Amino acid sequence: MKSLKRLNKYFRRYKFYLVTGTFFIILSNIFAIIPAQIIRHSFNLVKEAIGLYWSFNGLSSQSFIYEIFASCILFYGILIVVMALLRGLFLFLMRQTIIVMSRHVEYDQKNEIFQHYQSLPLSFYRKNNTGDLMARIAEDVSKVRMYVGPAVMYFINLVTLFVMVIGYMLAVNVELTVYVLLPLPLLSVSIYYVNNIINKRSEEIQRSLSNLSVMVQEAFSGIRVLKAFVRENDSTEKFTQESNNYWRKSLDLSNVNALFFPLIMALVGLSTIITVYVGGLQVMKGNITTGNIAEFVIYVNMLTWPVTSLGWVTSLAQRAAASQQRINEFLDIQTDIISKKNEKPALRGDIRFDNVHFVYPDSGIEALKGISFEVKAGESLAILGTTGSGKSTIAALIGRMYDPAQGGITIDEHNIKDLNVQYLRSQMAYVPQDVFLFSDTVRNNIAFGADKISEEVIQQAIDDADLRENLSRFPEGLDTKIGERGITLSGGQKQRVSIARAIVLNPKVLVLDDCLSAVDTKTENIILNNLQRIMKDKTSVIISHRVSTAKLADKIVILDEGRIVEQGTHQCLMEANGFYKELYDKQLNLDEV
Repeated sequence: MKSLKRLNKYFRRYKFYLVTGTFFIILSNIFAIIPAQIIRHSFNLVKEAIGLYWSFNGLSSQSFIYEIFASCILFYGILIVVMALLRGLFLFLMRQTIIVMSRHVEYDQKNEIFQHYQSLPLSFYRKNNTGDLMARIAEDVSKVRMYVGPAVMYFINLVTLFVMVIGYMLAVNVELTVYVLLPLPLLSVSIYYVNNIINKRSEEIQRSLSNLSVMVQEAFSGIRVLKAFVRENDSTEKFTQESNNYWRKSLDLSNVNALFFPLIMALVGLSTIITVYVGGLQVMKGNITTGNIAEFVIYVNMLTWPVTSLGWVTSLAQRAAASQQRINEFLDIQTDIISKKNEKPALRGDIRFDNVHFVYPDSGIEALKGISFEVKAGESLAILGTTGSGKSTIAALIGRMYDPAQGGITIDEHNIKDLNVQYLRSQMAYVPQDVFLFSDTVRNNIAFGADKISEEVIQQAIDDADLRENLSRFPEGLDTKIGERGITLSGGQKQRVSIARAIVLNPKVLVLDDCLSAVDTKTENIILNNLQRIMKDKTSVIISHRVSTAKLADKIVILDEGRIVEQGTHQCLMEANGFYKELYDKQLNLDEV
């Protein structure tokens, strides 16, 4: 339960709701107890009035006694209805305070987790899958809300009702109270045991449903592959197996649920029988009245749900503790991508790598080994190399998605670690190799990185990314919805939208990570010619596997297995007759073929 201490700040924040809700709980219980006492007086009145009524049999005053008796019973009935209405009002207010408090806590906690997620470095996302992140911000937070709201509310109700009811019952008759309460602990323990079984089977059902959902999602996302390899029947068979598994687990849960309410009613009935039997003995001894028996029966029914909820509340608290512990595991992870100085100087764009080494923290792979190069403001640098040579790692380090294990990176002679992280990234535009587009319109995807952007700038970016002809074929032009992850676009179209998204920012530093791999040579040349104009007076880092892209740069760096094997201008590297020359000749011959 230590993990739930993290929630104390929310209880302090919303103490008004908690204190007010507790006050309403006390008032609702008072108006629940008063009717029981009214019923006791009513029973005693009926018993005494009937004897008095028949003693005046045949006399004119008998009707007068009946009228008084009837008016008293009517008054008691109206009073009980008024008490019930008042209790209902305070029960409503109780939920409007404590349950509303739990929704506020849920809202705040989800925002806190989401903001914390966004502050964590890329290494965190490489180690944790998206499904687990979603489960903690959705399912685990919901379980915590059930503790903050219903569990706290019913526990407070249980304590206040027990103190008020049992205190009064003991004042009336100790022996009857003890007998009446005997089945209630058994009821609570039974509910706790049954509820644990229900929770366990519910979690199994949730996992089974999750597996079923994942399988269906993968089948629909990869429907092209399924059809291409004629695996529809195999997919259907897997779905049937998962569906049958879910069906069996659901039946197991239904069998347990079938015992839940009969168990409650049996133990409640046992308490009622004990109340009537022991109470009858006490009436014969003259210790209590028949009205007390009726009163105690009402008290037993009043205590049934709070005692029943004790097992449920305990189970909710345990589940919330487990969920909060899972939430705390991620909340306790702190990003190492921080800036102590938080400098925000005006940047020109001079970038320098000085003997940089980098090892991916999750896999231990050494991606860069002693990388050193420099690109002046307004110049362009092309980085070429084979797959896995470390090209994309350099792009990630420039945007400070990671920090180098050794060596230093400076921008305009400022250590990159001294610059405010958000400010640094705001001065750059990054076109990743793996393009990600949001399920939104083309316009909103292009304007994603800017708060406000003019239509003229968007239109110019569309022309520069050679997207105009494609847009003319879209049903709604710029306002066309492109579907989840841009599924309705081809690979080349997605890359061009991503390039336009970077261009509209007019950044100081432009990083292009193999962003033309999916376009044809003609389109590549058009975009490159446009980029030459755009990149003027901007620092550009172009990562590519095509020499045709790299040769336009002021400086070229060749990587192999995390090391620089060659660097220089296109002309110098051609004259060196090394790795670059060999790669150039191969690609030139391929283009000719």
